[in-house]
Amino acid sequence: MDIYIFYGLSILMIFSSIMVLVSKKGIHSLLYLIFSFFTLAGHYVLLNAQFLAVVHIIVYAGAIMVLFLFSVMLLNLNVESEVPKSLYARLAAVVASGLLLVTLISALKGFDISSTKPIHLSQIGTVENLGKILYSDYLLPFEIASVLFISAMVGAVMLGRKELNF
Repeated sequence: MDIYIFYGLSILMIFSSIMVLVSKKGIHSLLYLIFSFFTLAGHYVLLNAQFLAVVHIIVYAGAIMVLFLFSVMLLNLNVESEVPKSLYARLAAVVASGLLLVTLISALKGFDISSTKPIHLSQIGTVENLGKILYSDYLLPFEIASVLFISAMVGAVMLGRKELNF
C-alpha cells in the first residue's frame, strides 16, 4: 500500500515541479511550489519522519513561501516591461546549463549505491537522531544555509526599500 502512496506523491510532485517552471504568472508558480512542498512532506511521513514533515511544512510552506510571495509582489514582474534577451545571453544560458548537466552526470557516475549502510526505519525521524546528525556531521552545511537565509532576508528588505538612508 505504501508503494502506491509513494508513486502517487511522486507523480504529483513531478507535475507540480514542472508547473512551477512553465507557469506564466509568478503567483501560480508559488502556489505550485507550495503544493510540491506538501507532497515532499508526504514523503517524509512515509519515511517515518513526522517531525521533519511538520517542520518542513512550517518552515518552507509557511515562512519561506511568504518571503517569496512578498518578493514577487514587491518586484512587480511584468512580462511587457521585460527586455528581450540577446542571442549571446541565450547561448550562454544553454552552455551553462549543459555544463551543469555534464557536472551532475559525472558526479553521480561515481556514486556507488551498494556502499551505503542500511537504515533502520524506526530510527530515522526521531528528534534525537536528527539533532545528533545535524550538529555533528552536517554542522558546516547547516551554518552555511543559515547565513544564506539571513542574506536572502537582508536582500529582500533592501529590494523593498524605496530609498536608502545611510
